[in-house]
Amino acid sequence: MVREVIGGNRCPIVDTWWRIETGAIPISPVPGAVATKPGSATRPLPGIAVEVVTRSGERVPLGSGGYLVLKKPWPSMLRILGVYFTGDGAREDKDGYFWIMGRVDDVLNVSGHRLSTMEIESALVAHEKVAEAAVVGRPDEMKEQAVAAFVTLELGHQPSAHLREELRLWVAKEIGSMAKPDDIRFTDQLPKTRSGKIMRRLLRELASSGVVKGDITALEDLTVIVRLQEEE
Repeated sequence: MVREVIGGNRCPIVDTWWRIETGAIPISPVPGAVATKPGSATRPLPGIAVEVVTRSGERVPLGSGGYLVLKKPWPSMLRILGVYFTGDGAREDKDGYFWIMGRVDDVLNVSGHRLSTMEIESALVAHEKVAEAAVVGRPDEMKEQAVAAFVTLELGHQPSAHLREELRLWVAKEIGSMAKPDDIRFTDQLPKTRSGKIMRRLLRELASSGVVKGDITALEDLTVIVRLQEEE
């Protein structure tokens, strides 16, 4: 959307992946050599060995989510370093492009499927009636984790059971049936810090137990949590 509307299809949006600890960018498109895919950091740069693996270190099938690791040392890291676990989840597609799913503590395990909260949030906000969304996991006896979404709507749209089901089916269409939210709660505002960061920790508490007991002093608007608890 940004490339089409703002860049007029002349200015590609370049996604990269790196961490402070890597000392340089390990995954990035090379201008003129590697075609971009919206949302993908594309391929590892020359000399960088990247894999997506299970918790036990086995490489996962293409298209499956897992743990992103760097398999060999590289120029800006220690030479004696073995496998480096980045702390991020990712998947690799059939073209060797890497899709970063976010921090592993932001990846849900739903019936054995690893789902990115960021990916589900992106699907929700792509719906024309959704202004903002935050997705967290809550404990579930059958699935291990269930998907709980908190959604604010665009002006002119009202919460309803019909819209709730419409959004669940929308996510299933965009990502897959396993990503369909179990709970969708409409709210006029999401809890955020003064710098604008959504406080998902509080939403996880709310989704899991219905109450928030953690520290809320960083909230910009303390009444947001009060209203959400009253709606529970």
